[in-house]
Amino acid sequence: MNVQQFKSEHVPTTSDEPFQLENSYTLDVAVDGSVTAKAGSMIAYTGDLSFTGRSSAEGGITGFIKEAATGEGTPVMEVEGSGHVYLADHQKKVQVLELAPEDSITVNGEDVLAFESDVSYEISTIDSLAGSFAGGFTNVFLQGPGYVALTTHGDPLVLEPPVATDPSATVAWSGTSPNVSVNRSLSDMVGQESGERYQMNFEGTEGFVVVQPYEEL
Repeated sequence: MNVQQFKSEHVPTTSDEPFQLENSYTLDVAVDGSVTAKAGSMIAYTGDLSFTGRSSAEGGITGFIKEAATGEGTPVMEVEGSGHVYLADHQKKVQVLELAPEDSITVNGEDVLAFESDVSYEISTIDSLAGSFAGGFTNVFLQGPGYVALTTHGDPLVLEPPVATDPSATVAWSGTSPNVSVNRSLSDMVGQESGERYQMNFEGTEGFVVVQPYEEL
């Protein structure tokens, strides 16, 4: 294709939606006020925007991602102003959800890309997994209304309880909560580091669980 064809094929789309996918891996957020995004995910922006990192629990946002080497929380950033910010995370696929006021979802901290300022959140860890993975296992409870963007390695699979999942492949869940158990048949394997040693058991018949075809250790 010539240069003009290349430009026209890959130009940003125009939409009235605040969260718009430009392709499978890039999120276009129309900022008019503020939005919270994963630190380091900005690849470009237009307009008058400022970026402020948050790293303290007192500031309300911390520990979305745990660094395997240091165990330190990686902060997210507040994007403020008016314009468009383009977000991506290591060529992971972006999934956009619109939460109604009564909707909520819990997401693995590694897989949160961005959410609107009207979305309330609470950060926690699963104690039974905290010492089992490098840096712990942090998750974020998000309550609507508003848009939320998640990331997955490949296409996600949405399952209904009852179901057991590998913690390293579990992206999110809603309307259900996990109980963690140890797979004794794998617990004594030499060099066993996979999340398959542990299982997240989602009981009941309500809600859903999102997994990805990748173990995110």
